Amino acid sequence: MEVTFKSISKTEIIQIVPLLFELNEERISKTTLSTRVLEMVQQNYECIGVFAESKLIGMAGLWFQTRHYAGKSVELDHVLITKAYQGCGIGTKFMHWITNFVKVKGCLWIELNTYVHNFPSHKFYYNQGFVAKGYHLTKTL
Repeated sequence: MEVTFKSISKTEIIQIVPLLFELNEERISKTTLSTRVLEMVQQNYECIGVFAESKLIGMAGLWFQTRHYAGKSVELDHVLITKAYQGCGIGTKFMHWITNFVKVKGCLWIELNTYVHNFPSHKFYYNQGFVAKGYHLTKTL
């Protein structure tokens, strides 16, 4: 199967909302997700899409920043390959593509969060060379 990876422009970013809706466990409405996505593209955020022909089948958000402990870095956010396309090696190719993409941008470090109970993702990321460095804690305000 032929897939391509490419940046999704600010003007086309809204197309990721159905995939975000599939991913979100909090059941945030599509309207709220749309509003937030339009804000995100104004804040050092880029989104990479995975396309099978012209159909969006996956994505990963990239938040660029400089960290005191890592230098220029990127945080992967909401990485997803739709269920129908999982298990085909697309995720591994996607991670290699992202790694090269962010290296060209000067990043020295990639970090991400994954839900504690999402064991398949843990195995996937460990196989991609990621290591657990700490806990991501949250507090709702």
